[in-house]
Parts: sequence; structure tokens; C-alpha cells
Amino acid sequence: MIQQVRIGLLTVSDRASRGEYEDLGGPAMKAWFEKALTNKWEAVPRLVPDEQAQVEAALIELADKEKCCLIVTTGGTGPALRDITPEATKAVCQKILDGFGEQMRAVSLQYVPTAILSRQIAGIRGQSLIINLPGKPSAIDDCLNAVFPAVPYCIDLIEGPYLESDESVIKAFRPKHAKKPETK
Repeated sequence: MIQQVRIGLLTVSDRASRGEYEDLGGPAMKAWFEKALTNKWEAVPRLVPDEQAQVEAALIELADKEKCCLIVTTGGTGPALRDITPEATKAVCQKILDGFGEQMRAVSLQYVPTAILSRQIAGIRGQSLIINLPGKPSAIDDCLNAVFPAVPYCIDLIEGPYLESDESVIKAFRPKHAKKPETK
């Protein structure tokens, strides 16, 4: 049976949550997936301030209640005192996938030397993959382009829906033995 594809788009920003600043990260994440995915999918957006309890609650809701197979966050990954997105992500995940953060920092360092200050992580909560992305729209694109090839197979492994991408935009990698589920 083909499962519904739901993707959580969580913006973490004090100013955007107060309406003082336009949320550019959430729309940038949505636009990337609209371009990259060929599946029918639903965006589940959220906007919260840089408060760890609120970020954790939003991640739990998106994973457990909204059943998002993938949750991407933007904002709160730097060294500033209010940047707590990685801590919130770590607190709600059963497994941390270090390679995602390593790859995003490696790619970002090609563009800006301050990428070493980034603390993005990724992890698994139940059947949801959570990935922290930077806040700048161009950096969101760079990081998703760097890590997305591994995302569909990761979601296969946690028994989520089968994600398909437009190969002219980005090619998902699956081992040869990975099989597409049958449709009913």
C-alpha cells in the first residue's frame, strides 16, 4: 500500500513567530520539495520561537500526531545563546544520524567560512526523519542538495512512504536490492 507523504516544515525564529520578520526559510523548504519530489505530498508547516520546549513539542506533534515521514527545520542552529534547535532535536530523537550534519557543514564550507559554526543534526523519531537546516534560503538549497540523495532510502529503512524525486533536479540513491513497494 502506498502511504501518504507528509513533510513537516518547522521554522524556528523568535522574530518571525512575533511577526517582526518574514519567514523566508519555511517557504524556501517548501519550494525545494515542490521542485524535487514527484510524489503527491502535503506540507505541514509550523512556526515557533527559539524556545526548546516549543521546538520539542512541534517536532513531537509533526512526528507522532501529524505522521510526517520527513521533518525539516530551519533556524536556530548557530552558536547564539537562543539557538537551541539541535538540542531540541536530540531530545526527541531515538537515533542521531551524524553524517547529515557532517555533509551539510562540508558543503556549506565551500561557500562561507562561518559554516564551521553550524550545529545542524539529523535524527530519527519513530517513523520520522528530522533534519536541521540553516536559516538562509540559499543555504537550505545547498544543504538539501547535499543530503537528499540519502533521504528516500533512510525513510524506506524506517518503514515510511516511498519518496520519488525528479532526477533532472536531484537523484535519490537506493541500493540495487531496494525494491519499490507494490501499489494496491
